[in-house]
Amino acid sequence: MSNTDGTRPRIVLGVAGGIAAFKACDLLRRLTETGHEVRVVPTSAALNFVGAATFEALSGNPVHTGVFADVPEVPHVRLGQTADLVVVAPATADLLAKAAHGLADDLLTNTLLTARCPVLLVPAMHTEMWEHPATRANVALLRERGVIVAEPASGRLTGKDSGKGRLPEPAEIADLCRLLLARRDALPRDLEGRHVAISAGGTREPLDPVRFLGNRSSGRQGFALARVAAQRGATVTLVAAHTADLDPPAGVDLVRVGTALELREAMREAAKTADVVVMAAAVADFRPATTAEHKIKKSDDRPDPVVELTRNPDILAELVVHRFPGQLVVGFAAETGDAEAGPLEHGRAKLARKGCDLLVVNAVGDGQAFEVEHNSGWLLSAEDGGASATELPLGGKAELAALLWDAVSKKLEYVPPGASGSEVR
Repeated sequence: MSNTDGTRPRIVLGVAGGIAAFKACDLLRRLTETGHEVRVVPTSAALNFVGAATFEALSGNPVHTGVFADVPEVPHVRLGQTADLVVVAPATADLLAKAAHGLADDLLTNTLLTARCPVLLVPAMHTEMWEHPATRANVALLRERGVIVAEPASGRLTGKDSGKGRLPEPAEIADLCRLLLARRDALPRDLEGRHVAISAGGTREPLDPVRFLGNRSSGRQGFALARVAAQRGATVTLVAAHTADLDPPAGVDLVRVGTALELREAMREAAKTADVVVMAAAVADFRPATTAEHKIKKSDDRPDPVVELTRNPDILAELVVHRFPGQLVVGFAAETGDAEAGPLEHGRAKLARKGCDLLVVNAVGDGQAFEVEHNSGWLLSAEDGGASATELPLGGKAELAALLWDAVSKKLEYVPPGASGSEVR
């Protein structure tokens, strides 16, 4: 991705003084390796955890903390003015308080005041600090002003402590950065108060203790949907079948499953209180009628085994039938063209069969959709029977997720939070 003048996107990476500062090195590497020009601006406290030489070696740019270095270049003004994105990771409680109240006592806080590009603050602190009323008020004030304050992850903190306040993994932060560079308005807080249930990954149907029937789904699209929804304010339940060793998105309740029947039960449970249900998982259409107790042996003196298959339930269709008033149901269709029709036509037919509100149609095969970082397709709506297909252009899976949540948010405008399952449970 480049700017219109052909230059590389310019990112200011702020680093505040918390133990999670060491993760900023990984984030910096990920951003520079994908072609971004990164200038690291740490606080003086951050340099107690990671030295300036490390940031300079990884970024190729000088590192300063105060406003009196390089005075002729006026860095405390220029850095914010020329940046395409400012991201602070980790953002401590102290940094959030200064940003919320306009304090500017070092180079980083001055940069935050002069930035007119998207600003992403990624908190990291102990749970008690994150939940303190002062921090919550500062976060609310920053979000009201248009600053993107990410949801922290839950997990191991410093020492033996564990809870919400952990810095999300660098890969996830980098994904959010790329999303904001592609679309600066991709993360509004328009899903506040909503509960969304999302399925992801490919189910595995056991044949014996060793083998299974499965598919090529990596789960990346479903995880991207969950990640973006959480950062747009939703309470997210992510039901994940087999995935490609993906880290759980920050701020998401993760439920692990294996088979189609397990996924069915988990999604039924999650849908009870969901305003939106998204079936992005690649569910096996069939499973072995019986599962062998022992590994099926290959032998020259025995006939080849015959595997009898039985049909798995249509989970999406069931969720549509049992949905609550006001609940939106979104499906995904991985399609290939054949002699009868193309992927889009097959998708329209599936929309009519399933009865969901929205359907994302992905053309698969030849490096498309499965096991890759990008995705594209069409978005169909039941309102017109899928006649007007909205194109989802090729881009990162987080970009497609943001486009889908845009469409969902518009449909939720006239449905008050809690009008679906959470009200009638």
